[in-house]
Parts: sequence; structure tokens; C-alpha cells
Amino acid sequence: MSLRQQNIRNFCIIAHIDHGKSTLADRLLELTKTVEMRKMKEQLLDQMDLERERGITIKLQPVQMHHTYKGVEYMLNLIDTPGHVDFHYEVSRSLAAVEGAILLVDATKGVQAQTLANLYLAVEQGLTIIPVVNKIDLPNAQTEKTKKEIVHILGCREEDILLASGKTGQGVEQVLERVIELVPAPGGDEAKPLRALIFDSVYNTYKGVVAYVKVVDGTVKRDDALHMLGTEKEGVTVEVGLFKPGLVPTDILRAGDIGYIATGLKEVGHCRVGDTVTWRVGEREKMIALRLPGYKEIKPAVYASLYPVEGDDYTLMRDSLDKLKLNDAAFTFEPESNQALGRGFRCGFLGLLHLEIIQARLEREFNLTPTITTPSVVYELELHGSEKRIALYSPSDLPDPASIEKIYEPYVALSIVTPSEYLGNVMSLSQSIRADYKNTEYIDAERALLTFEAPLMDVIVNFHDDLKSATSGYASMNYEPIEYRESDVVKLEILVAGERIDAFARMIPRRAAYGEGKRVVEKLKEVIPKQNFAVAIQAAIGGKVIARETIAAYRKDVTGYLYGGDFSRKKKLLEKQKRGKKKMRDIGKVNIPSQAFLAVLKK
Repeated sequence: MSLRQQNIRNFCIIAHIDHGKSTLADRLLELTKTVEMRKMKEQLLDQMDLERERGITIKLQPVQMHHTYKGVEYMLNLIDTPGHVDFHYEVSRSLAAVEGAILLVDATKGVQAQTLANLYLAVEQGLTIIPVVNKIDLPNAQTEKTKKEIVHILGCREEDILLASGKTGQGVEQVLERVIELVPAPGGDEAKPLRALIFDSVYNTYKGVVAYVKVVDGTVKRDDALHMLGTEKEGVTVEVGLFKPGLVPTDILRAGDIGYIATGLKEVGHCRVGDTVTWRVGEREKMIALRLPGYKEIKPAVYASLYPVEGDDYTLMRDSLDKLKLNDAAFTFEPESNQALGRGFRCGFLGLLHLEIIQARLEREFNLTPTITTPSVVYELELHGSEKRIALYSPSDLPDPASIEKIYEPYVALSIVTPSEYLGNVMSLSQSIRADYKNTEYIDAERALLTFEAPLMDVIVNFHDDLKSATSGYASMNYEPIEYRESDVVKLEILVAGERIDAFARMIPRRAAYGEGKRVVEKLKEVIPKQNFAVAIQAAIGGKVIARETIAAYRKDVTGYLYGGDFSRKKKLLEKQKRGKKKMRDIGKVNIPSQAFLAVLKK
């Protein structure tokens, strides 16, 4: 290991959502003078407007800092990570690129569900963990209690836990010094063939795909011929550089560095996150690098279809989704068509917040407002006479129920951390989502960790909001997929004016079918505008209608100009109007506004 490598420290910050990761990162940037004070702003590493507005980190963001400690200058590569369960994958990618992690815990809230989930990820990767209690300046901070919780989950000594305040800067220098002392320097050999792990990527119109990499072995500089071991694609380095925190070009990246490589590749799928970059075969004395272990391939948890409102926007939407997928590896999409909505895309997401973020980014960055179908998870079907299961991505693809032997749905291990006083509320709430109770573990006298096994569909729709309501905002949750289990679910269909609307179809538990059907038709009655003819909205299972609402027609007063005379003349006009409305209903088509699709989701 060279002297230069001995002075490199690669680390990230992991925590539950809203525990102060981005604020601590701001103080570290100030302390190391990485950013001039006149350019400093809150949540500097949160580059998107969306992140600033919502106060959450969505994308991981690397930055390089320099700090002198005991007369030696150290190069510190920090990766700021998201905290929400939907962006769990971003965290796993960050951990693959570093040797140490700061475990940040809010002194006012203590250890929460995502704290545990991210900690387990870091321990699996064999990282050095530096526990830090944040927000100690707040009047309601429970510092000693939080320290005991960390000792309980981490098994460290109390004196190993640092105290800091990302807001005031108190204790931040001690955090930086502990990183330098404890986090090991990256290994790797500059003399070996190039091996660099791609942990993120973005698209640049002029430079092509820009890969964010951790260089494990070898070196890379401009005009080097590159080979992607996973996709078997080749390119030539346009530029290499570092994050300060913007992209700053440099001459060369060496083993141990975290930086970027502008690959020149124009196809977004040619440079995948988790792939290994090496030299092209035949270059540098035909030395071929071995592929680095990437991280597990992520599987979307929720599927929904996006359709452009105008058919002409199809190509624009495809290009937009391509660009979003490039720097969001957990997002997937493929083309599909629908009789009612035209051509669109079936998209995979990690959860409903992930779906909301993608929708908001389409609107802001590409000026597209898509129609969104009802989200669904992937079910598995076992058909009569066949042992092999088939995947069901969309309820509209469900075959004839008579041919189905069994339906299996995905289950997750659900962890909830809650104050003890809300245990009863959490247990009651768990009954509403078909959850199987497994265990209660007390983190301390006042906080408990409850574990359940529950269907994924029940957990992703509204459960997070319901949990916050039931516990006055104090509880937190995390979930991980476990297996598929046999389930009694049916396909609920919605008919508008006698026409089946595939976009509203969904799979739901048989026992909840009537209540859900009634809720959906009532909601649609509110959001679909009145027509010139009466519109029937029906919920059906198979051929049986289980709920119905009718949107009354606009009524023009056709007898308004009459005066006097007998009633038969009025009656004649009203009968004529009635026949006209019937004819109109036979040929009329109801336009459903795009907001109706979202309104149905929200209970």
C-alpha cells in the first residue's frame, strides 16, 4: 500500500430518515473548507429541488474533503445517503464503495427502524462503525438514554459513542478525527489491472454516461480504452475527476480513489450500477481484471403503469424514463399498451414514495404529467396441470379464474420501533393489514421493537401514514421481502358506463372486496365530472357487481320557453330529451381525468 493510500479514508453516513445526515455533512464541508462560506447553503449535497422541498435525501451524493490531523493531510471521501425505506438500495450501493460508516442517531428520537436496517447492512459489509448521537443541543435531547440504546444494538462501550450537533457544529471535529483514527485505508494495488466498481451513474449530453466509481486496483486516465465486464460494452474515457462537491476534472484516478469516469457511452443500459470497469482486452499487456462482487440485484416491490396523456408524448416519455433509470438503478420500465389508455410503460418501484418521486421528477425535469394506473405487487399463479408458477405483474393479465389452482402473494418481515405507550395502537393497526405477530423486543424500558410478517401490498399502501397517525408520529417502520405465500385474493374490476377500465383493476383479499369496491366507486363519483347522460360506476368480481354509484346527468331545461298550455306538450319534449340521452349514452364515451387514478389510491 502506497503512502498516498494510507492517507485516504472512504466513509458514509447512515441513519433513519430526518436524523440529521445532510446537516452533519454540511458541517463537515465547512470544517474542512471544501466549500467557500459564501457558496454554502443548507443541505448542500441535496442537489434536487425536490430533496430540499421535502427535506429528505433521495440520491446518494459523494464529496471529497481534505483535513490535516497531527501534521498529516488526509483525503476524506464522504457519501451522504438517504434514510427512507424506499431508498434502502441507495444505501447498500454507498456501503459497497466505502470502508467505514458513521451511524447517526437523533438524541430526541433514539434508535429507529431504519437505523437498525442500515446498521445490519453495514455490519454485513464488514465496515467499521462509528456511533454518533446527533442533535444534543436540543432541549428535549435524551442523550444518556440514546447512548444506552446504541450500546444495546451495537454492543460497543458507552465511551466509544461520540456526541455531536450537526446544527451548531459541536463535536463535529471529534467525529472527523475518529474517522481518521478508526476507518481503515482502502487496499488495492496501482500496479494491477484496472478494477473499478460503479456505485452510481448520471447522464451528460456531452460526455455520455458518467459513472461514479470506487477504484479498487490500477489507475485510469483520459483516453484509456474501457471494458464493462457485466454488459461486455466498450468505450473510451472522455474525462476522469473528483467530487468537490461538483465534478472537478483531474489527470488520473488511482487505487483507493472515489471519483467519476465519463465513459462516452450513449446507451444508458451499457453502464450499469454494480458493474466492474476494467481496461479493454488487449490493452496494458493483455491484463484482464476479475469482476468485483457487486451488490444484490434489486427487485422492484411495486408495479404501476404510466401512460402519456397525449399519444405524441410517447417517445419523449421513453427517453425521459431512460434518463431517470440511469441514475436510479432500482427503477425499471418496459413498454406496454392498453385499449383504453393507448401506449405506455409498466414501471417497477421500491414503494409508493419512490413512485411519487419518479412522477414528480417527470413533471419537473421533463414537463410530463402521466396517467398512473393502480399500483400492484407481483403475484405468482399456479395453473391447473402445471407445476411451474407464472408471475402476474398486472391484474389485467389475470387468466380465466377457472384455470387457476392457487395464487401466491409476496410477504415481508415488518419491523416497527415504537414507544411502549403506543403498543396497543400498533397491535390494533397490525390486525387491519393481515399481519402475523412474531416477537416483541424491548430496546429499553420505554421503546419496543415489534416484528410481524405481512403481505407486501398491505404494507406499502397507506400503512406508513396510518402508523404515524396511530403513534402521534413517534413510531418508525422497515420491511424486507421474505417469501411468497398462498393467499385468497380476487380481481376487483371497475366499470364506467359499462366499459371495463383496466387501469383501475386490482388484486385484493376476498374478505375486503365489498368494502374496497364501495370505497372506490364512491371516490370515482366525486372525481369524474358530470356528462350529458347518467354514468353508472360499478365494482365487480368476475360477472358479479358488488357496488354501484351513478353520476347524474347534466339536465337542460327543454321546457323553459313554454308558457301556459296543457302538460302533454311538456311531457312530449321531456320524452324526446330522454330518448336523446339514451342514444347519447349508447355512443357516448366517458373521459376520466388523470387525477382520478391517483385519488383511488389514497384512502
